[in-house]
Amino acid sequence: MGVSITSESHTASTQPNKEQIRRWRRYLAEERQEADTYRALARQRQGIDGEILMRLSEAEARHEQHWLSLLGPHAFPAPRIPLRSRLLSTLAKAFGSVFVLAMAQRSEQRSAYDMDQDATSAMAADEHLHSEVIRALASASRSRMSGTFRAAVFGANDGLVSNLALVMGIAAAASTPQIILFTGITGLLAGALSMAAGEYVSVKSQTELLAATQPDDSLDVSELDQQANELKLLYMARGEDEDIAEAHAQRILKDISEAQSVSDDPKKAGVNQLVEHLEEKNFVEVGTAPKAAASSFLFFAFGAIIPCLPYIFGLSGPTAMVIACILVGIALLVTGGIVGVLSGASPAPRALRQLAIGYAAAAVTYLLGTLSSSLLA
Repeated sequence: MGVSITSESHTASTQPNKEQIRRWRRYLAEERQEADTYRALARQRQGIDGEILMRLSEAEARHEQHWLSLLGPHAFPAPRIPLRSRLLSTLAKAFGSVFVLAMAQRSEQRSAYDMDQDATSAMAADEHLHSEVIRALASASRSRMSGTFRAAVFGANDGLVSNLALVMGIAAAASTPQIILFTGITGLLAGALSMAAGEYVSVKSQTELLAATQPDDSLDVSELDQQANELKLLYMARGEDEDIAEAHAQRILKDISEAQSVSDDPKKAGVNQLVEHLEEKNFVEVGTAPKAAASSFLFFAFGAIIPCLPYIFGLSGPTAMVIACILVGIALLVTGGIVGVLSGASPAPRALRQLAIGYAAAAVTYLLGTLSSSLLA
């Protein structure tokens, strides 16, 4: 059902003031951008996801018509999309659909229609529902990239923080630039190898654990006693009450019987049907252990080399330390912002949190290095 294109508090004959025109034009630009984004994503995705995204674009187009109706001639020339929105949209599209979905979720959550009397209640309700739809689509995309990408992001962050702290500690101890650089490179290799080994063991263990939870595909239900209905014990073991488990098992047995009746291989059909019912719909994808380890190694090394760069290029003293801190700070803001976008939250607080943690670690080791230098003097 579409939304009304007539405002609850204005008619087409009402002359809007300058503030209303400015606000409505901003809404119009945002609705157009969101509709274009959903259409672009729909073309990239197959099946039900593409259909859902296309329906969302149609809803945003209805909202666009509402603001066009209110603006009348004030809708021309077409309003420009705010610079911040255009910049974030460009970055999101460059990094992939999960970033686009995460940012679309943020956009829907920021909707001001609840408190704007010029937006209809139906539009406000639409935006809340859109946020939940996008949250569901984004959740599956986040899970699919959670393994290798998680190792990459956190590997880079660990490399940045740990090696900056190491370099600052050694530099504070009044070491020569050569010793600082050698220590930094050594810390890079040691940390990257440690991260890769730890990630390999972690992902391998998680993969084995998930495999252990999958149902046995050799289950033979062709001779199962449907009167005894022992299948209900399985669902009772999964936490269902006995009555619910009984009804659940009866429904599945009926599906199995129907599948067997139309199959040339009843035994195989029964097994396939039962496994399909028992299999957990788990979207968690942890990636492969070798890929996660390689990703962790490379990105830790990438992060860890950044505080070494000033010393690689021959700088020394306070200048090298300040430049190292600036470079690492920029990188921490980027990694923190990426985590924020992927989590569907505001990137700024996450970016600043990463920066604060990194600088706090560097400050502690710098103070320890200074103290060690004073005690040994």
